[in-house]
Amino acid sequence: MEQNNIETKYNKLIIALSVIIPLAVAGLFGVNLRKLGYDVEPLSFLPPIYATINGFTAVLLIAAVVAIKNKKRTLHERLMKLAIACSVAFLVMYVAYHMTSDSTKFGGEGAIKYVYFFILITHIVLSIIIIPLVLITYVKALTQQFDKHKKIAKITFPIWLYVAVTGVIVYLMISPYYVH
Repeated sequence: MEQNNIETKYNKLIIALSVIIPLAVAGLFGVNLRKLGYDVEPLSFLPPIYATINGFTAVLLIAAVVAIKNKKRTLHERLMKLAIACSVAFLVMYVAYHMTSDSTKFGGEGAIKYVYFFILITHIVLSIIIIPLVLITYVKALTQQFDKHKKIAKITFPIWLYVAVTGVIVYLMISPYYVH
């Protein structure tokens, strides 16, 4: 019975965070402090930093899978916690950048424009979907339901890896169009 209570508590938190985080990001994305009259410097130095963090997250995810396949559970756990921390840091920096800077338009033309938008849209959609998946996967490990953890991790891992890698690709594709 105790396990059900813990699981119910976590499920409510997972649902709340899975709704609140994307709504907050979407809401804050549309808020530009400078346009609202606040005297803030654009945080234009952040995109290469948060793109690097995305790349680092991808490396951490791969290293964590290697660690667990080699039965190094403690290392796996630490790498996964670090990957979650990196994703949170990315999100904070991403929102801060967009709250202080004008959005950059992609300037590519022809087929590359369609490639860019395909990558961007799939990145955005999957970045929303990955929130509950990461949280559910983490809670299954936390509550020592390792069979369920392993089963959902097989879904979570490739999606999270895709989001991390495409975050870097989106940055590399749009970086020539940033205003400096």
